[in-house]
Order: sequence, then C-alpha cells, then structure tokens
Amino acid sequence: MSTPVSITTPPDHAPIVLAVVGHTNTGKTSLLRTLLRDPDFGEVADQPGTTRHVESAQLLIGDGPPALTLRDTPGLEDSMAVLDYLDRLVQPGERPDGPERIRRLLDSPEGAHRFEQEARVLAGVLSCDAALYVVDVRDPVLAKHKDELSLLNACGRPVLPILNFTRSPDSQAQSWREAMARLGLHITVDFDTVAPPLDGEEQLIARLSTLLDSRADTLRRLNEDLTEQRECRRRDALTCVAELLVDAAALRIRCDPDEQARTAATQALRERARNREQRCVHALLKLYQFKRSSYPDRVLPLEGERWGMDLFHPMALKAFGIQVGKGLATGAAAGATIDAMTGGLSLGAATLLGAAAGGLWQGAGQWGDRLMGLLAGQREITIDDPVLKLLALRQLALIRALERRGHAALTPIAPGTPDATLPEALPDLLHEARSQPQWSASGTAPITDERREQHVRRITDALAQAL
Repeated sequence: MSTPVSITTPPDHAPIVLAVVGHTNTGKTSLLRTLLRDPDFGEVADQPGTTRHVESAQLLIGDGPPALTLRDTPGLEDSMAVLDYLDRLVQPGERPDGPERIRRLLDSPEGAHRFEQEARVLAGVLSCDAALYVVDVRDPVLAKHKDELSLLNACGRPVLPILNFTRSPDSQAQSWREAMARLGLHITVDFDTVAPPLDGEEQLIARLSTLLDSRADTLRRLNEDLTEQRECRRRDALTCVAELLVDAAALRIRCDPDEQARTAATQALRERARNREQRCVHALLKLYQFKRSSYPDRVLPLEGERWGMDLFHPMALKAFGIQVGKGLATGAAAGATIDAMTGGLSLGAATLLGAAAGGLWQGAGQWGDRLMGLLAGQREITIDDPVLKLLALRQLALIRALERRGHAALTPIAPGTPDATLPEALPDLLHEARSQPQWSASGTAPITDERREQHVRRITDALAQAL
C-alpha cells in the first residue's frame, strides 16, 4: 500500500504553487498567457490537446522573490474511465481517502500508460497548493465535467473554478455557477482570457486568498503590486499620448506661398504626423506587452491643416520678454505691443536684426528667423485642431482596448469608434504647445526641456480624466 499523502502548509516565503487544470481546449494556456502578460507562453490553438506536457511560470512581487508558481497541465479527457479504475483499486473493507486513491492510480501500470495524461495532471495537483479549474462556459455542463471535479476534489487541494469566455454571446455562465454550487464549489471567478475585466487579476487573487487563508498576506501583497502595476501602466500610456499630442501640436513646416510648395509641405506634414502616431502606437503595444501584429498599421486620415505663424500666443510673446495681461484681447494686444516696440514702423528686416543684436527682445535670436520668414512672405503649416482631437481619441481608444485585451487573443484589435469625452482643458493646452515649435521632436530622440516636460505632465493629468 502506498504512503498516505499529507497536506502541509508551505512556509510564508515559499511561492504559492497553482496547477491550472481543466478539460481539453478550455483555455488553460490562454489563462496563463493573460496572467503572465506573455503572448508567447505555451501554445494556443483552436484544437484539442494542444498542451501535452507541464509548463511553469512565476509571478513576482515587485523585484522580490516569486509569489506564485503557475503550472500549465494537459487536458483531462477520460475522467469517467479514471474514476471507474480508481474503484477497482480499492480492496474490500478498505476506505482510503481521496489523495491515497489518487496515489494508487499514479503507482499503477494504467497510470503510466492508458491514463498517462490524467496521471500527469493529478500528480501536478497533489504537489500544488491549489488548482485553478478552467471551464469554457460556452459548453453545456456535462457529466464529464462533474467527473473531472470529482477527481480534482479527491486530491485534497482547494479548487477554484475559472469561468472562461464569459463575454461570448454563447455564454452559459449562470448554469455553470449553479452546477459548481451543487458540487460544493461556491467561490468562482469570471475571467474571460480574451477580454478580461480591468481588475480581473485582482479579483482572481482575492478569491484565491479566501481558499488559501494561511497565505492571505502573500496574496494581499501580490494584489497590491498588481494594482500598482496597472496604475503605472496607465500613467505611462497616457504620458505616451501626451508626448504625441505635444509633438503634433508643435509640429510646423515653413514654406513659400505658391501652390506647389504648399502641396509639398502638406504631404510632408501628414507623413511626419502619421509616423509620429505610429511610434506612439508601437510604444503602447510594447508597454502592454502585445505584439505589433495585434494592431495593424492604420493610416491616420489627416485632412486638416492650418496656416499661420502663431507668433502672438502669450507663450510665444513671453519668449520675447513681452507680458500680456489676462484681461486683454490676446491677438490685438500682441499686435499693438509688437508695433509699439518697433516705433510704429513696419517689421522690417533691419528692425528685427537690430532688435536681435541689441537684445531688445529676450528670445529674439530664437524667434527672429520665423519673423524674417513672415516678412519674406513665407507661411507655416500646422496640424488642425480636429486632427489633434482625433489623435487623442484614437490613442485613448487603443489604451482602453489594450487594458481589456487578454494576451491569448488571436484576432487583431479592431479600431472601433473613439467614444471618449476629451477634457475641457485639452484645447487650451494644445494651443499653448502649438506656440512652441521647439517642443516638437523631429525624430525619435527625446527633447530635454523642463517647460515641455511640465506641459506633458499637465496634458497627462487632463487625459486621465477621459479614462
């Protein structure tokens, strides 16, 4: 007779070991991909029996030691026959407990041959602290599922049912909850591995802590870390969008007023804006640990430009050492101030050059070339406000999609319809950025400018209201 299996409580510093189990093709590997934020873990396919061996991965708390060890397992396929065989292993007069019955199966010839796959699963559960039983709620509750749960319960470990694909129109989640309750499993978790809830990981860990009370402190710290990671990801994502908006608003191309020059400038502006948006998209995909193929390149429908110099925005005037009172009409006051500073004369080249040389205007050296271009009849083309709004809405929609996408999803992200309400402060913030062309990154190299960084933070704070 085999030695009885003892259930011991691991030390607090040891990782909690979980076996991810279930019938074939219910989404066990998909669950692990989403929990680990790793689209390359294991193999996912729409066919039975994809996982044929046990794979493991770990979740850490910050940079510390592992908190959870997650073990993927093959699918259970013939639980009814296994239960019948277990009954034949019990001699008359014996009353072995569940773990002892499972151990006899593992030690038997059938456990190494006919029931090899089920034996690997059950051996994994015996060596774990708990099992996550993944079910596909699109399937009806059948006798085979009840048999699987009987086998798992025989291992003497807590079992937490994970209801997968709950967002499918074919979901029978309520039937599954009722079936679980009849089997004594009153704690379940809705966790769609393709489209998990925003706090799905935290919900799963919280339910698990109820079953593993002795490890509740470790699970609480893990949950706090997961929440912090989620909030940091969102803040970093919004910062990426704010950087894009500052670059796009400040982007300008100067050209001569003839039609050919304007057409070339328009095409160049659109191409730079599209490239800049694509860099933002790639940064967001990397931040949320998705592949670029998850969101195919989509051309930004840039159909709006504006012409002008934006030299008389208060932020631009401040660079000249000019202060404009809040109660004044900005455009008129700026024009009058400039005119007064030049003695009522037109802004000729000699006046500008003299002002730059004499330091009459603080910042004239920086802005003089733009004024010279204005005098020469040149104009600057910039991205129009509706396009800036579209950029913001598209990126916020992408962030929403990434936050609610499981790492086992196989279909590309649909662009969807941007439905966010942008904060009221955003137009003024973008207008302010538009007056600072030196804030726009011409390439991938970052710009070191404290005022720009402060402005990015202000836009980030404003965008946070939209989510």
